[in-house]
Amino acid sequence: MRLSDTIESFIKAMIQEDSPEVELKRNELAEYFHCAPSQINYVLATRFTPDHGYVTSSQRGGGGYIRIVRVRQSSSDHLRYLLNERIGDALDAQSAQVLCAQLAERKVVTLSEAQLMAAAVSPQALSGPVPEAVKDVMRAKILKCMLLTVAQQRAKAEHNE
Repeated sequence: MRLSDTIESFIKAMIQEDSPEVELKRNELAEYFHCAPSQINYVLATRFTPDHGYVTSSQRGGGGYIRIVRVRQSSSDHLRYLLNERIGDALDAQSAQVLCAQLAERKVVTLSEAQLMAAAVSPQALSGPVPEAVKDVMRAKILKCMLLTVAQQRAKAEHNE
């Protein structure tokens, strides 16, 4: 496991279900993991973003801290955000893979559904003599259709209960 994965796991373990926020000291965290504070910054900037369901803020100085808050959204609000803003009209392969993993992590879809979605929009699935820009548009449309289908199936299941 890479150091950034370990730091991410450590911070996520600190954020409990009943307490959706945590305050950390960057330097203390860096000392604990025997790394530079910039490594902590990297983890925060790449793994604790609004796309991942987190908002971070910091205060610099001697008593400075980093506050990480897990944001809870209703599934319909999150779906609307994904369809209209996050995915947009085009999505590159790496962003699509990250998004599928995030969907499973946030339990928007099951792990199995996320793996199928990732496979459907993978570079292997969209290989061929087509420009990357066209593949990115196709990838976005495929993911949007899949997310809408999952949402419709869940709505039907909730209605039948």
